[in-house]
Amino acid sequence: MGVERVRLLDSGSLVIDRSHIMWNIDTGNPTRFPVYSVLIEHTDGLFLFDSGYDRGTVEEYLAFEEPDQTEEQTLPAQLDRCGFATGDVDAVINSHLHFDHCGGQRHLPDAVTWVGKEELRHCLVPESFAALGYSDRVFHRPDSAYRWLEGEEIDFADGIKLLRTPGHTIEHYSLLIERDGQRPMLFCADVTYTGETWEKELISGFHYDPVANVTSLRRVKHLAKRLDADVFLTHDMDAWESYKHAPDHY
Repeated sequence: MGVERVRLLDSGSLVIDRSHIMWNIDTGNPTRFPVYSVLIEHTDGLFLFDSGYDRGTVEEYLAFEEPDQTEEQTLPAQLDRCGFATGDVDAVINSHLHFDHCGGQRHLPDAVTWVGKEELRHCLVPESFAALGYSDRVFHRPDSAYRWLEGEEIDFADGIKLLRTPGHTIEHYSLLIERDGQRPMLFCADVTYTGETWEKELISGFHYDPVANVTSLRRVKHLAKRLDADVFLTHDMDAWESYKHAPDHY
């Protein structure tokens, strides 16, 4: 019982200035970064950690991020490559609700969304400095089914643990997957973006509370060391190219 397979679904890539990856460091250097989601085949159901971005939304609101997403990189196509339809996804767990983490949910109207309650509130009524980050609202519908992520550590299902790691946003969560006989897999989401920022303990230029963000980064680094976990970075192109991509699996 527990986690059977883990697949990384390619959602394409975007461009931001390097100073937004490394807060206020190395400005004037546009950098392309990957976006992906995590598909978890579990004995209790089919779960998705984040859902990537929607190209149309980015072209409308953030065209300067130069979205590169083919039809094969949309969520329905990525699921199809793994032998699933959109209706097979039982639940989406959102690390947070920035547009590049919830855009694919327009294709999953029947899936339950697990997210922090304050995260949803801040997304729907954002502060001015966060409005662009929360530009995708299509995931939210009058009939949306929500379940709240509450607590510092949540045992979501056998082998799936969610860790409260605020700072990047008000209620950000990271993902820990544990399976017998295998190294744990730690998906830190946007606690930090790249291998360089992980090592130097740097946060992105997009954040709600930078002090909390650094504290969360140090917490997950300590956990990764203690558990000897494989750390999966969200927005590092070199790291992404070294990972297995769907339909291959871990």
